Amino acid sequence: MPLVNVYDIEFKKVSEIELDEAVFGADVNEALLHEVVRMQMASRRSGTASTKERSDVQGSSRKLWRQKGTGRARVGNVRSPIWRKGGVVFGPHPRDYSFKMPKKMRRSALRSALSLKIREEKVLVLNDFPLDEIKTKKFQAVVERLGLKTALFVLDQANVVLEKSSRNIPEIKMIRSEGLNVYDILKYQHLVLLEPSVKKIEGALLS
Repeated sequence: MPLVNVYDIEFKKVSEIELDEAVFGADVNEALLHEVVRMQMASRRSGTASTKERSDVQGSSRKLWRQKGTGRARVGNVRSPIWRKGGVVFGPHPRDYSFKMPKKMRRSALRSALSLKIREEKVLVLNDFPLDEIKTKKFQAVVERLGLKTALFVLDQANVVLEKSSRNIPEIKMIRSEGLNVYDILKYQHLVLLEPSVKKIEGALLS
């Protein structure tokens, strides 16, 4: 089982914790990680792009000039796509880009992402993160002390003080264990786990 150190916010080692091999020591499936990230990004697309076809734009349906005898190219009405302000050919229409993957595949991808971070030694476990008031400056000081540039913090439960203290720092994201996802794990350089959240993550991915 992977054995990692547990630190306090002063970046002093206080203990060690054994991580479950099935969750934090799994094989890294890069193809599966790619598919799950693609699924997450697709579900975020608004899909609201829309264009008007020739039947949707305003304009007369009268044929502009007779078919033959003028020496000019044959033409239809002013709503034709070849005219300015005419309709658009094969333009985008509102659609849903999202697609779903089986739960087993999503869980396997999460295990792969967590294992990848362990392999890269980018996982930091904190025993606690006590903060007596909502203060971005104090939170930033702890982040700098821990040597973090971009990091994803995983909480075991709601913590308004931490969540509000960190929300103005663009390189830091705070989520709860139930919202852990592959895209965020891979996006941020470090993964910071509060010690109580470790068991929650293992329980969710082994159930």
